[in-house]
Amino acid sequence: MELKFVHDLAVRATLEAGAAIRGFYKDEYTVKDKGEDNPVTDADLAANDILERILREGLPEAGWLSEESVDDPVRLGCRGCWIVDPLDGTREFTMGIPQFVVSVAYVWDNHAVVGVLYNPITEELFSGIVGEGAWYNNEPVVVGSREKLDGCKVVCSRTEMSKGWFDPWKEQLDLNPVGSVAYKFGLVAAGQADATFTNKPRNAWDIAGGVAIVEAAGGKSSDRHGKPYVFNTQTPLKDGVCGTNGGVHDSILEVMRQQA
Repeated sequence: MELKFVHDLAVRATLEAGAAIRGFYKDEYTVKDKGEDNPVTDADLAANDILERILREGLPEAGWLSEESVDDPVRLGCRGCWIVDPLDGTREFTMGIPQFVVSVAYVWDNHAVVGVLYNPITEELFSGIVGEGAWYNNEPVVVGSREKLDGCKVVCSRTEMSKGWFDPWKEQLDLNPVGSVAYKFGLVAAGQADATFTNKPRNAWDIAGGVAIVEAAGGKSSDRHGKPYVFNTQTPLKDGVCGTNGGVHDSILEVMRQQA
């Protein structure tokens, strides 16, 4: 598989989906509730249609897993699989907070090898190919070099921070509440943060694109137990999130153990 082709296809699809989302931003659209704190809007669905059309036409043999599509178990028999969230951070989108992204990952043999994230409002494009490199707005990037926990810049959940979950470490860590799980991974990959983490479970579509980019940029990702992620599995839910520059990974896992 030529991963440069996959990467460029994903970038094209992500930019087009992002343009559609931008057309809805702070305009009129329908919001529906899929569950607790889990809205879906016309923007999510429009972006999903664009991603599915471009990505599946470009690579018809690949499986498909999207937050906004009915899951087809045929994907489980595919070596390659697209895992997408057409609008990660829908709640921020509805609040007019520009902290959301289109997230696309390509998984090969259960590992995320290509990732693309695009914030259509700030026009930030994060992408990566594991083993080849990562880019921020088409310029090469690598993760930061911090190795000590003190002063570590952490992008964390606004909700979790407001509930006091990070209070024991607020003097030690540089805590920055940010929307969208995937967007946080992009900021870590681009060296704009040292880590992101939560003990709460997250779905594959929330993290797969970001995982690929962080690892392509030289960082490290794992679940809350330190185990590497395995994607395109029957159940998309993953046990916690830890994405770091690598140097602080073990220290952040220890914080997570204390937090649990």
